[in-house]
Amino acid sequence: MGDNTHDDAEIAAMRHEYAAGGLAEADLAADPVAMFERWFDDVRRVNLHEPNAMVISTVGADGSPSSRMVLLKGFADDGFRFFTNTASHKGADLAANPRCSLLFPWHLLERQVRIDGVAQPLPREDVEAYAHARPRGSQLGAWASHQSQPAEGRAALDDAYAAVEARFDGVPDDELPVPEEWGGYLVVPTAVEFWQGRKGRLHDRLVYHRPDADAPWSTRRLQP
Repeated sequence: MGDNTHDDAEIAAMRHEYAAGGLAEADLAADPVAMFERWFDDVRRVNLHEPNAMVISTVGADGSPSSRMVLLKGFADDGFRFFTNTASHKGADLAANPRCSLLFPWHLLERQVRIDGVAQPLPREDVEAYAHARPRGSQLGAWASHQSQPAEGRAALDDAYAAVEARFDGVPDDELPVPEEWGGYLVVPTAVEFWQGRKGRLHDRLVYHRPDADAPWSTRRLQP
């Protein structure tokens, strides 16, 4: 064995007994978006760092899965919104297969929310409105970085940013052009699972499900 080994027994012994609360069927809101809003308000009240951080998992054209963190930028009855470079790895995956999964790991409240759904590109006007609301540095960074493409080094990235900064010197923040590859997605949910940790690993898992956007939501409990 090499030097980069770890004590499996020590890692296996890492555990936390969940006892913060429970989730019963009677606790559920009428639909998953209302339930998500309720839990999102809870996690905001405990000052969790970036409560809108979520893992998005996609599958590429070759069937390979991939996951990464992004930030939720809005939600409503129609679904959950985020913005990114559409030419990135995740963008290429979603172009080949729009089905994806979102995961909110709210460990501080011993909760998780998992959303399975289909990603739809957002209208260009929504993309530009969000882009112009971003800090200037983030807007310039979207021009300087071709997300997921190989980089020659940190200096090359810094040079690209400096060139963009000079190019748009004097242009007001709300008038900066938006790169064509910058976009956003609406994830329309087909299933939303609310997970609450419980003692003895008998966690509560309640899932809203519907086969398509026009169908009513049904709920069921899954075994932990």
